[in-house]
Amino acid sequence: MDISWIPGQADLAVVVVASVAIVGVALATWRLRSRGEKAKPSTPAPVATAATVEAPAPTRTPAGPGAFEIPESVDSRFALRRSRVGGALGERLAGFFGRRDLGQDAWDELEEALLLADVGAAVTEQIIAEVRARVSGGEESPKAAVRAALLAAIDPEADRSLRVGVAGAGVLAPVLVVGVNGVGKTTSVGKIARVLVAEGYSVVLAAADTFRAAAADQLETWGARVGVATVRADAEGADPASVAFDATQTAQRDGVDIVLIDTAGRLQNKAGLMDQLGKIARVVTKVAPISETLLVLDATTGQNGLAQARVFAEVAPLTGIVLTKMDGTAKGGIVLAVQRVLGVPVKFVGLGEGADDLAPFDPEGFVDGLLGD
Repeated sequence: MDISWIPGQADLAVVVVASVAIVGVALATWRLRSRGEKAKPSTPAPVATAATVEAPAPTRTPAGPGAFEIPESVDSRFALRRSRVGGALGERLAGFFGRRDLGQDAWDELEEALLLADVGAAVTEQIIAEVRARVSGGEESPKAAVRAALLAAIDPEADRSLRVGVAGAGVLAPVLVVGVNGVGKTTSVGKIARVLVAEGYSVVLAAADTFRAAAADQLETWGARVGVATVRADAEGADPASVAFDATQTAQRDGVDIVLIDTAGRLQNKAGLMDQLGKIARVVTKVAPISETLLVLDATTGQNGLAQARVFAEVAPLTGIVLTKMDGTAKGGIVLAVQRVLGVPVKFVGLGEGADDLAPFDPEGFVDGLLGD
């Protein structure tokens, strides 16, 4: 029916359509505000490569005085807070925990729960074998046996401390931070710097991820917040090794305790990644031996994170894992997979977007969180 032939109907239709549009916009705005987000226009990043950009000498941005005040309550022994990961595995295993007769159906239930938690097939098989051994004598309940097996898989005795020496001792400790783009690597560098500064260490940041748009700006912002200097190149695409070398020399000259080196991670070019990280390691070692090589993994990627870990382990000897986004849809089992398969301890977990949301990994607290205790 053509409403234009009916007087008053067209005006009414326009009003209705406009009202619906206004309500839609208001609802969308409310949703964005409720998530703490702001709508931002998408701006394509400029493309720059080492072949097309002449690498200028890196520059040092000094920390602004009083840029950030560390609260007295901040230290490196944060309690591992519960997240949405907590209890997920325990809920799936509630039936198994309540069984008196552990038949094949019960073991299948345990296997399915572990696989759904991203533990991985090989580690799941090992855990089930250990649980069977523990309950066979009737001395442990199914839940106690599962808890003990999970804790053993994580290796609670592993050294999870950062090997960076004593604050103010005058011995420089370079820390190389690696990982694919998008896992929260640069943010993790800033948060680790915050923890170290709170413990009395002096720190310099090295923005050696020179290929990602705004990576250096992001790291420089963290440096300003924490109150430490950032060494960066003047243009994207500059030689990452030159930035790392300059930052390490700067830290050595100024008597700084630790230099945290943020690197690029472009796995689509594995050979280039190996060459780049290898060069960074070589030039840094000319100034001081690398104390730690930390791999940052996104916990929500599941078994893909394990594949990434294997690639980086080929590039440089890993000494620790930083698991980010444990407050999101992560299932938690990737912690067991990485630790058992690679033998590299998880040292930090990211539990949110805040500056204090990086916690040293607590094995017992983590397992209790998985089981919902």
